[in-house]
Amino acid sequence: MAETKPPSSAGITSLRGQNLNAVIKSVDMSEEMQQKAVDIVVLSLEKHDVERDMAMFIKKEFDRLYGTTWHCVVGKNFGSFVTHETKNFIYFYLGPIAILLWKTS
Repeated sequence: MAETKPPSSAGITSLRGQNLNAVIKSVDMSEEMQQKAVDIVVLSLEKHDVERDMAMFIKKEFDRLYGTTWHCVVGKNFGSFVTHETKNFIYFYLGPIAILLWKTS
């Protein structure tokens, strides 16, 4: 009988160095801010192994660049329903990782 192996899950560390395309699912923000969001998420992938740490990094960077108060969820399986300021919302995938980023007043 053949040995069965548990299914492998792509961890965040295994995404480093890959050329990942951003897939925007829903957005209400400028093209420039969208690009900044993708760039910051890529940087967070390089710096952090834990989704919570990635979310904190992204949130703090957006607070610094665009003023408070930003919120961020990073993961592979979550539901959400949020209210956001106009022109301050993005939901996208980078590889298998989903990023939800929005600002409230």
